[in-house]
Amino acid sequence: MAEIAYIGGYTPGGTPGTEGTGPGITLMEPAGLTRVAETPAPSPSFLAAHPRLPVLYAVGEGEPGTVAVFARAADGTLTETDRRPSEGNTPCHLVVDPSGTLLSVANYGDGVVSVYPIDETGALAAPQVFPHREDSHAHQSVFGPDGVLYVSDLGTDEIRRYLVPGPGRAGDRVTPHPGGPVRLAEGMGPRHMARVGDRWYVAGELDGTVRAYDAGDDGWREVRAVPAGAADGENHPSHLEASGDGRFVYVANRGPDTIAVFSVPGLERVAEVPCGGAWPRHFAVAGDRMYVANQRSAGVAVLPMRDGVPGDAAGVFAVGTPSCVLPLS
Repeated sequence: MAEIAYIGGYTPGGTPGTEGTGPGITLMEPAGLTRVAETPAPSPSFLAAHPRLPVLYAVGEGEPGTVAVFARAADGTLTETDRRPSEGNTPCHLVVDPSGTLLSVANYGDGVVSVYPIDETGALAAPQVFPHREDSHAHQSVFGPDGVLYVSDLGTDEIRRYLVPGPGRAGDRVTPHPGGPVRLAEGMGPRHMARVGDRWYVAGELDGTVRAYDAGDDGWREVRAVPAGAADGENHPSHLEASGDGRFVYVANRGPDTIAVFSVPGLERVAEVPCGGAWPRHFAVAGDRMYVANQRSAGVAVLPMRDGVPGDAAGVFAVGTPSCVLPLS
């Protein structure tokens, strides 16, 4: 179980379509589902922690968008130290690379991807900015183990790729991949993705699927596509994540309001359970619990897990329009 968890979400007065009732960033103590502190911030819809330093980053999902830096005290409380433009509109995701030297921000509104250098204190420097096509909607960034930054683009049905500097790699700047973006199924609307071995798993927000791709030197090859939810009806999958041991892929289904579990590598459905609320936008696994941010029912549900499979909710932490959960130990 996580010792603390940060919850980001939508706040009042946000961009039309993203208005919410949340206070900003909420600090929760998971063991007792108790509220420890609240930090005001404008629609911090996604959060990320530095891998080594007591620093937290948050997008401000607005037009124009922002990215903020917070210092984390020993008790988990936050102090904002910097806020700067995200270089695009309505940023919805950000991630720190494993070395803690780069931060990538995905701007959904116009598809711009911004990559900020991070210094030894966790502060951000001037970013590199990567626009794409007019119809782009960047949704998630993932730093791959192969020195490539992967970005899902819901608007263009692509996975955009950028070469990242690092040990044994030429240059000191991020550059577009010479092979260009990877084309996925038309109309899929790729949202979130995860890699296990050489296989990528991608949730299709627009067609309600989960797809598996083998990634080779000559591109990606689709090997399986399955419905993300078992029931008929409208479904807009949101977050997808692989289990820490690589046995399962979890998918949050908005519409049926479930969490689906698929086996790796073949995407056989193992289980599908209620998410403990309505419109599960994001979830995170920590120890033997899954925390689900249910945007439309104003709460984070706690789903106990057994052998990697979540069960029925054991409790709900009340918070307005949550959209991201970040548990930390």
